Amino acid sequence: MTPLRVGTRGSALARSQTAIVVAALASLGIKADTVEIVTTGDRSTAALTQIGGTGVFVSALRDALLGGEIDIAVHSYKDLPTAPEPGLVVPAVPAREDPRDVLVARDGLTLAELPVGAVIGTGAPRRAAQILALGLGVEVVPIRGNVDTRLRKVSSGEVDAVVLARAGLARLDRLDVVTETLDPLLVLPAPAQGALAIECRESDGELVAQLAALDDADSRAAVLAERALLAGLEAGCTAPVGALAVLAEGDHGQELFLRGSVTAADGSDAVRLSATGPVTDAQAIGRRLAADLLAEGAKNLVGSTR
Repeated sequence: MTPLRVGTRGSALARSQTAIVVAALASLGIKADTVEIVTTGDRSTAALTQIGGTGVFVSALRDALLGGEIDIAVHSYKDLPTAPEPGLVVPAVPAREDPRDVLVARDGLTLAELPVGAVIGTGAPRRAAQILALGLGVEVVPIRGNVDTRLRKVSSGEVDAVVLARAGLARLDRLDVVTETLDPLLVLPAPAQGALAIECRESDGELVAQLAALDDADSRAAVLAERALLAGLEAGCTAPVGALAVLAEGDHGQELFLRGSVTAADGSDAVRLSATGPVTDAQAIGRRLAADLLAEGAKNLVGSTR
């Protein structure tokens, strides 16, 4: 049997994520080889908002899929546009890593321990906005680059701290550098953060069925709710939108609890609300919460479109 061709970005984190999927495929008796694809986001060092924002890390992978160069693409789900791509499907969302953000700071400091005027680096407008909204008197500066590049900015003293996704550090076995895992009550993660999306061609029916074995129902439900909220706000992955869905047992069985936030870029204003409902209504819960946020003035804070 010819091995499946699994497309991946070339960063250490992307390769690590793809290795997880390749190992999972091997557990099903499916052989796979990785194929490195260079994306627009990888070529540029400019801010994401300057090079197109939503989709800059996935368009080349999707083109390779549609062009028959690869059979599967592995994405960080938070990078995918909310609008579906004609001809492609996501048959599997593997079990999600911890979606929270983390701080990596000099001298082992936490966010509250950083002095007034401390410089925090992040490439995400969402993180910058939410940190500024805390009113700690810190300065937030934009940074780009892979995980090691960002961590070196702390060790070199270029910045006092950086904010990263905990999931990425976990997959790189670098959690030892974390000085604080940020409470979602303070900093809500990006919609679908920590989740992977395994994408393939819709016409490959047998492959779609095989990949479904790697799907984690709870992770998929949480991600569907968070992305439905993002879509309802008509916001892209670079917009200052936070969302986190949690599944828990309720009075009438398993329920989904979704929190969402939209924050002004300078942290001067924010709207934060929550919604709950049956897990089977994940997308409807996300759409409903988006409507509630818009009704409370979130539209004026989004500042980005899909």
